[in-house]
Amino acid sequence: MLDGKTIGFIGGGNMAEAIIKGLLAGGFSPAAIMVAEPTPFRREFLTSTYGVELHEENLDIARRADILLLAVKPQVAASVLAGLEQVISPDKLIISIMAGISTGFIEESFNNGARVVRVMPNTPALIQAAATAICPGRKATQQDLEIAREIFSRVGTVVTLAEKQMDAVTGLSGSGPGYVFAFIEALADAGVKNGLPRDVAAQLAVQTVVGSARMAAETGEHPALLREKVTSPGGTTIAGLHTLENGRFRGLIMDAVDSASQRSKELSGK
Repeated sequence: MLDGKTIGFIGGGNMAEAIIKGLLAGGFSPAAIMVAEPTPFRREFLTSTYGVELHEENLDIARRADILLLAVKPQVAASVLAGLEQVISPDKLIISIMAGISTGFIEESFNNGARVVRVMPNTPALIQAAATAICPGRKATQQDLEIAREIFSRVGTVVTLAEKQMDAVTGLSGSGPGYVFAFIEALADAGVKNGLPRDVAAQLAVQTVVGSARMAAETGEHPALLREKVTSPGGTTIAGLHTLENGRFRGLIMDAVDSASQRSKELSGK
């Protein structure tokens, strides 16, 4: 579905770069990718690294791209959208990865029947291992959804949800890597506290999380069953789990997702 289409990125940050990498790895031509990025160093880096077309001004991209991918911070969404209004028409597909910004907000900003798909990826897109959710706006077609799915399937796993569920996605998988990195850091620090060299503790902590995640993904078993398999009666794991339970480990994780989801709602003005 992407054959013959051009994709324009408004914003050339890490997530835009990850998507570009995925597109190029999947055989998409760099000549069909354009990026608007205000920072000179970033423009130079992207064009020298990936061979894509770079511009300073958003309008230079928005006028020409068939698919416009909005990859800027949600705090500047209103000003960016206002600057694009004059060149957006219903025949242009708008894909937004702006956290917390609803399809309705974008549609109202353009007020011309714009076709919008909202997307929530996460940072493992940088290594083509993202968890991404997509949802359609009021005017988006099934083909628009399929185009968004094709783009983001090149950087990981994609699910389609209703927009009312997107704030929960932001709190879970959007912010989730931050929780996992904090957990890895804590595991490594604990190893150092108990006498391991820092590099060894870090290596073991990372591989423990990678291996455990792969087991969950590849076996398809419920995490509780996998946990039971490593928890022997009267053993070391149950002693550690008891400490986690006393500290409300699971409750704190759920609270973190709640807080991030609520912040997503605040960003969208809900």
